[in-house]
Amino acid sequence: MKSLPLKLKTPFILVNFKTYLEATGKRAVKLAKKAEKVSRETMVQIGVAPQFTDIAPIAESVEIPVFAQHIDPIEPGSFTGHVSAEAVKEAGAVGTLINHSERQLRLSEIDAAIRIARRKELVSVVCANNQGISAAVAALNPDVVAIEPPELIGTRIPVSKAKPEIVKATVELVRKVNQKVIILCGAGISHGDDVAAALKLGTQGVLVASAVVKAKDQYRILVEFAEKARL
Repeated sequence: MKSLPLKLKTPFILVNFKTYLEATGKRAVKLAKKAEKVSRETMVQIGVAPQFTDIAPIAESVEIPVFAQHIDPIEPGSFTGHVSAEAVKEAGAVGTLINHSERQLRLSEIDAAIRIARRKELVSVVCANNQGISAAVAALNPDVVAIEPPELIGTRIPVSKAKPEIVKATVELVRKVNQKVIILCGAGISHGDDVAAALKLGTQGVLVASAVVKAKDQYRILVEFAEKARL
């Protein structure tokens, strides 16, 4: 298990396993080990966000940051079917995604989830799908804001190229609100050049999923991403 709180280093690559079969169970552990190997070889920090049931076995197998894909803004108690910050932390997570486009929350819920994550010393990575939401969540002082236009998620059309003006404008807006928050770029990142382009636009890393998880050679694409992140 890793000590908390986690100190994120940039550039940072966070791989969301979603519920892909290629990153479920034993395959999730194997992918996490590949990410760990690349992180050690390139000295670029790589984190993974597996399904809840895979957090514990991965956290016990690797020394890279493990994130939950979501937490509910609840306190321990009578909340059947919900996911608490305490549960993911006990399983070995050092942080959590909040408000991914596939698991959206109201602004008040995002605020509550960030506060709970902070109290439990979990790194909060809040996803935002437009400039206004990005600025609003930045004002809530999360650790990380991930810019992710939902129409590009899973398309392999990178936001850094398809809508570079949105990334640049969003970064500028977020910085006016919060100078300290780490900004990631997500949606459609599929090649190393996409990572480099995202960093040139002012972000400090990327949030990726299918490009890594569903790649024929997961190790190779992770190396490509990490090497471009260092440039």
